[in-house]
Amino acid sequence: MTDLPVEPKVIVGLASSGRAPVLVALIEELNRQSVRPDAIVICYKNPADIEGITDELVPGCDLVLLQGSRGLPAQRNVILDHALDADIMLFLDDDFFPQQDYIANMLAVFRSDSRIAGMTGKVLEDGAVGPGLPVDHALAELAKPLTQRDDMIVDVFNTYGCNMAFRLDVIRHTGVRFDERLPLYAWYEDIDFSRRILPYGRIVRGNGAKGIHLGSKKGKTSGVRLGYSQIVNPLYLARKGSYLWGHAFRSAGRHTLINVAKSFRPEPWVDRKGRTKGNWLAWRDVLRGRLRPEHILNL
Repeated sequence: MTDLPVEPKVIVGLASSGRAPVLVALIEELNRQSVRPDAIVICYKNPADIEGITDELVPGCDLVLLQGSRGLPAQRNVILDHALDADIMLFLDDDFFPQQDYIANMLAVFRSDSRIAGMTGKVLEDGAVGPGLPVDHALAELAKPLTQRDDMIVDVFNTYGCNMAFRLDVIRHTGVRFDERLPLYAWYEDIDFSRRILPYGRIVRGNGAKGIHLGSKKGKTSGVRLGYSQIVNPLYLARKGSYLWGHAFRSAGRHTLINVAKSFRPEPWVDRKGRTKGNWLAWRDVLRGRLRPEHILNL
């Protein structure tokens, strides 16, 4: 890989479903980046997903709206196919709010070593592990003065899907795409994608690129479907070679035990009984030799 251009073309890709108000707030926040993206590309399924999204939200930046089939990998592939002439693709979840210097620090990471093919930032707060965070909380935190810079760059096993960026010359060279056999919420699609890119460069975390992940519960897969994916997806990825078998069985076993244990006193924001049912349906299929992630569409 060669060094990036002096002014690399940066695309922000947003795959969104059922969170139009949050998406509007995120786009408005992207206007405050110290380094603006060249374009924001949004892939959606239903017109209601982009209600309120207009060019006026992003003056001086191209806004591209693409309609695709529902599902994170499918939507991200639509975005990739549209943006291959750029230099950097930054995928953000529609509920990840970056600090104002996120893109500047992201570019600094890629410029630090031409071998870096992909990077993920530092999540300051992650509502995905709790009941979720409101937009107002993220905006209030991001409005505070920036803390002392942390320029540490460390190699990591995989990128975290809520905020991850890739050099598009690597993607053009390899032809790697998100696996559309991982439908809907697509458990572990970020691991699969970044691990398939790893042979062609480094995958790192740049601590200087920070943000807050709301972990919004709207637009999520049902508990049964998510529970099924928690088991089948890692084992499917191990079989295709992008994940380690030991990691896959540990992940599947850990989530099964957590869901069973917590189903007796479930958190109000988690469908533990649904996830447990999905886990057992998945284990039944695994024992029958069936590793078909797309089966969740029939549940």
